[in-house]
Amino acid sequence: MLKQQLTSFSASAAVLAGAALICSSQAMALSPFKATYQFSYNGHNMGSATRTLQQNGNNWTYIFAAKAGILASATETSHFSWVDNNVVSNNFSRNASYIGLSDSFKINFNPNAKTIATNRKGKARSFAWKTGALDELNAEVQVREDLKKSGLKSNYFITGAKGVDPRKFVKLGTENLATPYGTFSTIKVKLDHGGSDRNTIFWLAPKLDYLPVKVAHNDGSSSYGILLTGYQGPTK
Repeated sequence: MLKQQLTSFSASAAVLAGAALICSSQAMALSPFKATYQFSYNGHNMGSATRTLQQNGNNWTYIFAAKAGILASATETSHFSWVDNNVVSNNFSRNASYIGLSDSFKINFNPNAKTIATNRKGKARSFAWKTGALDELNAEVQVREDLKKSGLKSNYFITGAKGVDPRKFVKLGTENLATPYGTFSTIKVKLDHGGSDRNTIFWLAPKLDYLPVKVAHNDGSSSYGILLTGYQGPTK
């Protein structure tokens, strides 16, 4: 069960940006950063998580990693480029483990062949190309950059194992939020997952380049999330 929760959490946490205000014309361009978090389940601290954005020319690598002691771990990696203020997806992978058990998911974006191929635990699928298709992790990059520039798109097309689905984010307001790293003025955003008892809420800090300083995911009787403990990157 913990493996499923951690894997689901990593997917939820990968879309961590949400909706909100538009930053000023002096907003910073896409920049590398590293953030650390405490990871909790049902209100109990279970471990830690990191999110790192790395740059090599116009090749970007975004990594999300979470670990719950020696019991479970999950890592997501997204490779993409940045063209005219838009993410151009290349490939994505997620690997999770729980006491010897494992779960994997991969995406290969092929614009030349006009296809997107996925593989979930050995089950391969291929479907038609969708312009602007994102993965669960680099979608956050796109949303954050949109907030700093022209504003949110009406939909973000996120690739899952069975296809590409449009997703929307809803602004809930603003809130001052205390974290182990400090107190921040944040924009509170909700992502609905299509069910009345399943949602993810994000607290985004404009001062930290719209970094999510807290994420809370609710799924029926279970809840889990992350809270910022450290940050290296651009500030406003």
